[in-house]
Amino acid sequence: MGYTIAEKILLAHTGKQDIRPGEFIEAKVDLALGNDITAPFAIEEFKKSGFKKVFARNKIVLVPDHFAPAKDLRSANQCKILSNFAAEQKIKNYFEIGCMGIEHALLPELGLVGPGDLVIGADSHTCTYGALGAYSTGVGSTDLARAFIDGKCWLKVPGSVKFIYQGKLKKWVSGKDLILYTIGQIGVAGALYKVMEFCGPVIRKLSMDGRFSMSNMAIEAGARAGLIEPDAITEEYISKFKRKFKFYKSDSSAEYEKIYAWDVTELEPQVACPHLPSNVKPVSALKDVKLNQVVIGSCTNGRISDLRVSAKILKGKKIKPGLKLIVIPATQKIYLEAVQEGLAEIFIKAGGIFSTPTCGPCLGGHMGILTEGEVALATTNRNFIGRMGSVKSFVYLSNPAVAASSAVTGRITHPEEL
Repeated sequence: MGYTIAEKILLAHTGKQDIRPGEFIEAKVDLALGNDITAPFAIEEFKKSGFKKVFARNKIVLVPDHFAPAKDLRSANQCKILSNFAAEQKIKNYFEIGCMGIEHALLPELGLVGPGDLVIGADSHTCTYGALGAYSTGVGSTDLARAFIDGKCWLKVPGSVKFIYQGKLKKWVSGKDLILYTIGQIGVAGALYKVMEFCGPVIRKLSMDGRFSMSNMAIEAGARAGLIEPDAITEEYISKFKRKFKFYKSDSSAEYEKIYAWDVTELEPQVACPHLPSNVKPVSALKDVKLNQVVIGSCTNGRISDLRVSAKILKGKKIKPGLKLIVIPATQKIYLEAVQEGLAEIFIKAGGIFSTPTCGPCLGGHMGILTEGEVALATTNRNFIGRMGSVKSFVYLSNPAVAASSAVTGRITHPEEL
């Protein structure tokens, strides 16, 4: 019996000869990640343990991104804990204002994660790096503390579910729509504690940014990881980095708990309605939903390709009077590219704002909190009750093209309507 790509990566990081789903393993991690919300707890536990030095200064990454730039004294103190710890331990990969970005966009951009890696992060969307063919998964802060000590983590080997996408995507349909459609089909617990393995001819043609969007939201179906087999597109993306990576592929004899296959040729842009990422409808069914705010950004859709498609739609147009448009590039590099390409100017002239990188309103942090009764359309990944502010507000999720089009009309709108 063969192995899936996930099982191969996990096995390679243990001293075992064989592993199977359901088994608990102690694995060596290639990278341990923490942010301004989760890392302070891990740092506290590390210090309680009595250990004085982290296992490897170059294999820990700390990124204050959720409430940074600090929105208040409490968030400033959280960031300070990370800053002090990074200085004490001489941690190489500490990224704050000026060089920071939303962690799940920043790490791939810097080549800190890649094919064959085992990455843990005290943030559920650490699954993003599966787009590169890495096994990356979210863990608790105490798990992160243990990894700080000896670079190891206890993991339960998950079963795998295969998703095959056939056909050809229409214009304005992206990786975000594929993953929203998938979650809509299987539900928020449809891949609970499983690996989602995305494959098929549509995936092989999907851009790296589209793949990141898909893997990023695997957790919204309850998955531990969302993997895509590395290929020529992956190889081109990582070619600029000097690191050596290992490409793994699932064996033809690998076992899957379920296999889904869909022809997505007729798929139109998808929108997740309040209050679950699984409450998905086609954009054409929601044209009467009026909006107070549109957010373009996040670790799901804050990359340069997302900003480009948004700017293409908004160029020469004005947003609906009374609507708030917030555009947040995911990293400083993307911010600079958007400025140099004139994208930032387009957003501002359209009537929006263009922010420094931050998670901002995605988790109800800052930069766009909703009040009672307000309705937002966002390119973020979650729309739970109260996720972006008031428990009496409403959040819809879409791709950047739909978000930009909707900012112009003030209601959920297919780009073809403009």
